[in-house]
Amino acid sequence: MKNLIQVAIDSPAAAGAGTQAKLIAKHYNLFYLDTGKIYRFIGKLKIQNKKKFNYSLIKKKVKKMKIKNLNNRNLLSDKVATEASIIAKDKKIRKIVYHFQKKCAYNPPKKFNGSILDGRDITSVIMKKAMFKFFITASVKTRALRRFKELKPLKKKISYVEVLKSIKKRDKNDYNRKYSPLKKTKDSILINTTNLTKKACFLKIKKIMDKKLRINGNI
Repeated sequence: MKNLIQVAIDSPAAAGAGTQAKLIAKHYNLFYLDTGKIYRFIGKLKIQNKKKFNYSLIKKKVKKMKIKNLNNRNLLSDKVATEASIIAKDKKIRKIVYHFQKKCAYNPPKKFNGSILDGRDITSVIMKKAMFKFFITASVKTRALRRFKELKPLKKKISYVEVLKSIKKRDKNDYNRKYSPLKKTKDSILINTTNLTKKACFLKIKKIMDKKLRINGNI
């Protein structure tokens, strides 16, 4: 019996990790979870339920949460992103989310060959023993430009300067939070996407993965 393929990716905001994770998931038939979307989902919950927002509500909503709930375009807004980075500092909320992530990582639906998760603490906390661990990054200006192009159709009046400021703020929160901060683990492979096309980045990751999968007998 072949081992389940487990891929863990960490990255700062808008580094291209989500795009690569989707490409990898499709190519290797892996169950994909964008863990940052869970915190965005809770952030949206907070915005919509300011008076009733508490741990029991979060627990209830996360328990009922489906992957399709995380694909809502409204979760991409800057306001939701800011709330998400604040919420992600809360130890109790992280604990609630942790169990959901672990289940996705180690018990993906049987039709898949394994799982791939991307976020901020996947290589360091959620999937410490993953078969593959990557840290995907890019320059802050490149990341801000990517996010600006992503948000512009949704929010016509948004400026690049606003997005750059928001990305820098998120970086500060992600790298410096007390619980599960964003960091590159020693066993993670660094992939800098600043000067790479989506295809070139994918092929670089694929080459690394295929080599190990052949040795392990997965392909």
